[in-house]
Amino acid sequence: MPDTRYAIAAVLVAAAVTWGLRALPFAVLTPLRASSTVQYLSTRMPAGVMVILLAYCLRDLPLTHAPTLAPPAALAVTVGLHLWRRNALLSILGGTAAHVILASTVFAP
Repeated sequence: MPDTRYAIAAVLVAAAVTWGLRALPFAVLTPLRASSTVQYLSTRMPAGVMVILLAYCLRDLPLTHAPTLAPPAALAVTVGLHLWRRNALLSILGGTAAHVILASTVFAP
């Protein structure tokens, strides 16, 4: 019988910890919604994250080989689509498709 009580206690502790971890973000975010800093970051962070990803992806790209021209070409397609249509989903999908097509056909090693 002690094994059963131990198992029940372990399940209850795990359930309480899981519930607490899932409820914590909502409890913390409620007072932050009125913060001017959070509102400022919510408008500026998407562009900042994209710039960081761009720098990370293109930082070690040797431009002396033809296959490495696919990412900059796909980047140009992505920027062009976004400036033309102002639709993030279209820009991401179009840039990804351009990269896959260019990397697997035109600039294939």
